[in-house]
Amino acid sequence: MTAMQECMEACSAAAVAATMCSDADMGDGMARCSSMCANMADVATTTMRMMMRPTGMDMSAMKAMMGACMAMGEACAAECRSHAEMAEHCRICMMACEAMVASCSKMMASMA
Repeated sequence: MTAMQECMEACSAAAVAATMCSDADMGDGMARCSSMCANMADVATTTMRMMMRPTGMDMSAMKAMMGACMAMGEACAAECRSHAEMAEHCRICMMACEAMVASCSKMMASMA
């Protein structure tokens, strides 16, 4: 349960950071980064909401969703990394995505 709680908190933090980054990116003319961040926020929020309902959890569906969340987190972090030196919101989003991937990876290992 501790790993699940950490993962939910990391998903929430990544969703918030990605939403803020997406909004800031629109003003900075970074359409690809904005879209990646919006997708990241959606996937992280959905994954977190699924974890909040453990009695209805199907383990194979949860593992697939976690895998998708981690893949999106890695892709979003990579995109934001390319702007991190010039845009603080991208640096924050990158760090939140990396932390989420690490936390979800830890949870996946505990599910095995």
